[in-house]
Amino acid sequence: MSSRRAFIKSGAIAMFGIGLGGVPAFVSRAAASFKNFGQYKKNKILICIFQRGAMDGLMAVSPFTDAYLKAARPSIFMQTKGEKNESLINLDERFGLHPSMAAFGQLFKEQQLAIIHGIGSPNNSRSHFDAQDYMETATPFHKGTPSGWLNRASGLLGHDASAFRAVSLTSSMPRSFYGDQPTLTINNLTDFAIRNKSGRPTINTTAQSFEELYDQAANQLLKSTSKETFDAVDMLSKVDVKNYKPTNGAVYPNTNLGNALKQLTQLIKADVGLEIGFAESTGWDTHYNQGTAKGSFAKSANDLAESISAMWKDLGGDLQDRVVIMTMTEFGRTVKQNGTGGTDHGRASCSFVIGNHLNGGKVHGNIQPLAVENLDEGRDLMVTTDFRALFSEVASKHMLINNQHILFPDYDGVVTSVFR
Repeated sequence: MSSRRAFIKSGAIAMFGIGLGGVPAFVSRAAASFKNFGQYKKNKILICIFQRGAMDGLMAVSPFTDAYLKAARPSIFMQTKGEKNESLINLDERFGLHPSMAAFGQLFKEQQLAIIHGIGSPNNSRSHFDAQDYMETATPFHKGTPSGWLNRASGLLGHDASAFRAVSLTSSMPRSFYGDQPTLTINNLTDFAIRNKSGRPTINTTAQSFEELYDQAANQLLKSTSKETFDAVDMLSKVDVKNYKPTNGAVYPNTNLGNALKQLTQLIKADVGLEIGFAESTGWDTHYNQGTAKGSFAKSANDLAESISAMWKDLGGDLQDRVVIMTMTEFGRTVKQNGTGGTDHGRASCSFVIGNHLNGGKVHGNIQPLAVENLDEGRDLMVTTDFRALFSEVASKHMLINNQHILFPDYDGVVTSVFR
């Protein structure tokens, strides 16, 4: 596996993913990105959001006319008729959107949202760790694949790269970003804007600048890092992230996901060359007290929809034409609820794709009636769309990557029809 190193400052406030021997050349190019505003305006941008924990796709987008689902979920089944904000939003007379995802409802109506149901991995692992690994490497039957599919995608874009081409707004590097291509993982952009009286960035009470940190460092990894690294971080701090004001009436939730998407939007607007952005949504492992219109599922669902909707609104106009937002989750939940009012690890779930050039306003996929004989192992929603079918179409139709054999080794199946 390709070795990855990290420079961590002030208790993991920020982490830069860097390849062996590539620190100064890679990160120092960041400075050039800020001197050439406008050079990246034509590049397409993909924002990926991993819903960690396995989202219950049958609750997010529920086939509410299915009598089998109603019988399998006596206390958590939801209808389209009922009190406002307590019932499903009827999408197409068959599927209903969870009320906490109401922000998605308007995007669906305007055909800017496509839903892919019955999507998942051909590997039937119900281990969070393994299933996430398989999905992020896009090699569902090979453990230990050295690179993530987004890292491979970065290397196949076919044009000069900014140091900020691939950015993850997470506390640690996601598996999707592992590999030989340089990537950047940052916990919070705002920390780069903190400055002392001299105007230099400061990271703690003892080191008043990145240069001083370099001089004081005993760690050999840090000592081997050129001061060009700190110069690049200094350039990033010139983007006024702390005082950023969203546009078009966008209001981001004050959550990890909301803040991550707001910062990715700032990078897009700053035109520093972002082409692949990554963020995480959590709280989807609903083994007990899943709830209906309220509860643990509703909380995560609302955060996801409100955060994505805010980003989309904030981008507005021409920027929306360049951006596609895609969600993914490692697997779904059981059709039948368990004895504690929740659902256990299952197979298929659903994905949301937002963009201006989609075959939107539709629930794509092949969902059979949820009778036992139609279920995987008699208990789970069957995977009828391989996740690589969606990833492959997004890569080719949006990012214009044509070398699918490198991007998705061992996959030669059909792609989805999400794009027009």
